[in-house]
Amino acid sequence: MIRIFRRKEHKGEGIASRQSVGKFRVEKVLKVAFREVLIGEVLEGIIYPGYKLKGPSVGVIRAIEREHRKVDFAVTGDRVAIMMEAPTKAKEDQILEVYQS
Repeated sequence: MIRIFRRKEHKGEGIASRQSVGKFRVEKVLKVAFREVLIGEVLEGIIYPGYKLKGPSVGVIRAIEREHRKVDFAVTGDRVAIMMEAPTKAKEDQILEVYQS
């Protein structure tokens, strides 16, 4: 009976594509409303919500903001805030790879 109410273990996200489509450098990591927010710069490629970031663990991008406004994508050179579905355990000054879902 107790097994019914226990939380299931989160197995994490997998990566569907083999080749990364971009890179993102983390400048700051914040926690906002139980979500992880990564602030940093897009080093190469284009990033869309729904793509996956791979660092110590893999997480799905929920939303992207630039200058406090939601945007549909981010390109090379943009300084953005990325809201994640699940924590990626990323650290400051770390470079994360971006994969399509």
